Amino acid sequence: MLYDTSRPEWNDWRWHLRNRISTVVQLRNIIRLSDEQAREIERVVERFPIAISPYYASIMDPEDPNCPIRRQVVPSGGELHDPFGIPDPLEELAHSPVPGVIRLYPDRVAFTVLDVCPVFCRFCFRKRLFDPNIEVRSRDLIDRGITYIAETPEIRDVLITGGDPLMGTDRWLERLLSRIRAIKHVEIIRLGTRMPVALPQRITPELCRMLERYHPVWINTHFNHPKELTPEAELACDRLTRAGIPLGNQTVLLKGVNDDHEVMKKLVHGLLKMRVRPYYLFHCHRVEGTQHFRTSIEAGIEITKALRGHTSGLANPLFVVDTPQGKVPILPRAGYIGRDGDEVVLETYAGLEWREHNPGDGGAPSATGAIRERRRGGRSPR
Repeated sequence: MLYDTSRPEWNDWRWHLRNRISTVVQLRNIIRLSDEQAREIERVVERFPIAISPYYASIMDPEDPNCPIRRQVVPSGGELHDPFGIPDPLEELAHSPVPGVIRLYPDRVAFTVLDVCPVFCRFCFRKRLFDPNIEVRSRDLIDRGITYIAETPEIRDVLITGGDPLMGTDRWLERLLSRIRAIKHVEIIRLGTRMPVALPQRITPELCRMLERYHPVWINTHFNHPKELTPEAELACDRLTRAGIPLGNQTVLLKGVNDDHEVMKKLVHGLLKMRVRPYYLFHCHRVEGTQHFRTSIEAGIEITKALRGHTSGLANPLFVVDTPQGKVPILPRAGYIGRDGDEVVLETYAGLEWREHNPGDGGAPSATGAIRERRRGGRSPR
C-alpha cells in the first residue's frame, strides 16, 4: 500500500482527494526521477498542473519511465513541444449555447458541471481546464445550463461530464440529477467518469443506491490499459452494474500506452469480464501538449482490423475521430464492396469474398469491386 495510512483511510475516496500528488517533490517520493527529469517536469507543471490520486499512483511502476500508467499522468517535456496542438480541438466553446453546455447534435448535450478530476490525464482534450483546486461550478452557471436543457424540448439525452462529475458529493450530485430527471423530455442521463479507473474507492454502495433512484442512468468510463483492471476497479464496476447501470468504456489510442493490438485485445477482454462494454476507441485529439501521444489514424485502423473477427463483436470498440462536427467512425476496409448484377459483393474479416444474392433496383453492376476481390483470394465457399 502506498503511504503509511490505515485501511479505512485508504478506502475513503475523500482521503485520496486530500492527498493527491500535485508537486514534483511529492512525485519524487513515489517514482524514481533524475534531477534533470524533475527540472523538466517543473517546467511543464508551470503550464499544465499535475494531480494524481494515491490509488492511481500505487499502480505505477516506480522504476520504469515507460510504464503505461506513468505515461498517462506524469508530466513529460513533450507537452511543451507541440507545434500542431490547439487548446480547443473540438471547438466546444463555439458550440456552447450557454456556459457549460456543449451541443454538437440536435437531440443531446454534454453538460460540464465540474472542471476537475481525481487525476489530470496528460492527454486530456479539455486540458485547457486543468486547475489544481477542487471547485464546483457556480450555482448560477449550473442553473443556466439546466434552464437551457429544460427550454429545449429536442434534447432527450444529457451527458453529465466535466472534469469528473463524481468529484462532487453524493448530496450535490443527487440535487443535480433530480433536477435533470424532472425535465420531462430528458429520457436518458449519462455520466462520464474516470472514477472506476483512477479512484475506484469513490464508487461506494451509498453512491450506487442514490444513482438507482434516477434510472435510466448510463455510465461511460475510461480504461486505457490492462494494468488499470485491478481488483479495486473490478469491485467498483461490479457495484455499478448491480445497481442496474450499464457501463461502456471509451479508450483513447495513445502512443507508448496501448498502440498495440495485443495490448488492446487484453484490455477489451478484461473489460468484458468486468461487464464493461468497449464502446469507443478514440484517435487522440489534437489538443496542445499531446503530440508525443498521437498515433497515425492508420495505426487505429490496423488495431481495429486486428480485433475484428478475432474476438467477439462485443469486444470491438468503434474507432472514431472526434471532430467539431461530431464523431466520425473510421473502419477497416468496409465489408460492402459493391454490386454485381443481382449479387452484392462483400468482404469477410479474413479478406475473402462473399457474394450475397440480393436483387437490386437495376443499378449498374460494380465489376471493379468484384475483380479486385477475386485478386485478393477468390470466392469464399458457401
